[in-house]
Amino acid sequence: MSCMIKGKMRSGLLMPIFLGSFALQAAAISGGADAGTLQPNLARDNKIIRIEPDRQRLLRNPQTGWVLYATPGVKEDFWEKCDNMQVPGVGTVKVSDYAHTLYIRTSWRKLNPEENVYGWNTDPMLKMLIEGARARKMRLAFRVVVDSRDKGYDFTPDFVREAGTKGFVWRGRWSPYPDDPIFQKYYEKFVWALAKDFGNPDEVDFIDGTGLGKWGEYHTTLYSTGDEMPRKPVLDWLSDLYLKAFKNVPVVINYHRFVGAGKDWDDNKYDLDSEFLLDEVVEKGYSLRHDAFGMGLYYGEWERDFAKKYFGVRPILMEGGWITGKIHSFWVDPRNYRKGHPEDVRQGEFDDSKEARVNMMDFRVGETESWFHNTFPLVQQFISEGGYRLYPDMISVPTDVVKNQKLRIIHRWNNLGWGYCPTNIPQWNQKYKVAFALMDSRNRVQKVFVDKQTDLSKWMQGIPAVYTFDLRLKGVTPGSYYWAVGLVDTTKDNAIGL
Repeated sequence: MSCMIKGKMRSGLLMPIFLGSFALQAAAISGGADAGTLQPNLARDNKIIRIEPDRQRLLRNPQTGWVLYATPGVKEDFWEKCDNMQVPGVGTVKVSDYAHTLYIRTSWRKLNPEENVYGWNTDPMLKMLIEGARARKMRLAFRVVVDSRDKGYDFTPDFVREAGTKGFVWRGRWSPYPDDPIFQKYYEKFVWALAKDFGNPDEVDFIDGTGLGKWGEYHTTLYSTGDEMPRKPVLDWLSDLYLKAFKNVPVVINYHRFVGAGKDWDDNKYDLDSEFLLDEVVEKGYSLRHDAFGMGLYYGEWERDFAKKYFGVRPILMEGGWITGKIHSFWVDPRNYRKGHPEDVRQGEFDDSKEARVNMMDFRVGETESWFHNTFPLVQQFISEGGYRLYPDMISVPTDVVKNQKLRIIHRWNNLGWGYCPTNIPQWNQKYKVAFALMDSRNRVQKVFVDKQTDLSKWMQGIPAVYTFDLRLKGVTPGSYYWAVGLVDTTKDNAIGL
């Protein structure tokens, strides 16, 4: 479709949305009103374009989709195996064609073996993982684990202990007390160094802004006082540190029912202060994750209610709890998963994720093969239905315009995913907006008009968002142009962002 500025402007409607173009089709999702009935005075002469959504293609957008896990303990053939995943009835596929974020979970020691030495520059396995992700156009994510319990070596660097940090020994492994000032001094220095090299949101999808406690999940946390008095001060210090260091990268916390407390479970009870502490850090700018999806006992009513409370406020990232590839008795789960049937667990994880309306799901080390071997349709289903998947089903634009004349564009958007696009988090600060552009015959952008009223975080599944955008074509030379529409990043001179 075309537009002409006096001498009349003709424009073909291009759709450079997400990472490609939408074809113009007659079919559209039903619902909502047509342009002519919305604003007849200005829009009655507009051309209405209806668009058929792409429901299958992987859209490599941030804060949505599958996450591939890795640790420096993986074998050297990690990427080779990921590039040659066997799917029954399909053949060989690449994991990176389904996941676009690599989540590196490792120790502080690996990332900072000596003072002023950083593992991403020196450790061969870390470098292999990072370089492999970048070669596959994947973003990165990190969790830095400090606590050494249940680990094969001390997870905190020796130089931190040798500097006088107070800590404790559990089964021969030493861990620091997180309220110790010497520990905090060295940890702050490390986090700022990590942010310096991994603070670009184009390269990093999220950062785990905790890493304390058992398994880095921020529960079963021990303090130097022998009680939980430092619990809130430590969380305040930690959350302020990560939010200041990673200003543009989403920072997440595990919404555990004993967050920062000295235990991880108590007969299905919950700690009364956990929700209060979590509310505080969410208000400051943290997003959410949980590490026990699919576990009928550990992901219970408290967790489900918490997820409901924050849907649309903060994105939720999923991690499954059961390890089906090892001796981990998933068949004792209250859901009665069948022993020897990992596909039952995968379905349970998927069902919990759909209920919580998560934005991201996990391909963990040791579990990735199970998703592809046992439940590949669920992998595809999450790409089609999970996270956020935005598209306009109706665009109404003028075809003949007089220069400087007021004109009206009407556009209607849908979210096919059960999650949401978190433009409302502080790190994004509503930087993504709908924009319309005039393009010449060589597909060069001549003028961009940003519809600042658009709020992508409000676009929820099943509820179309309709906007009326009034503008004047000031500063446009008369001639023929194509209309284009896209989701732009306003921090990058309105380049296509999603």
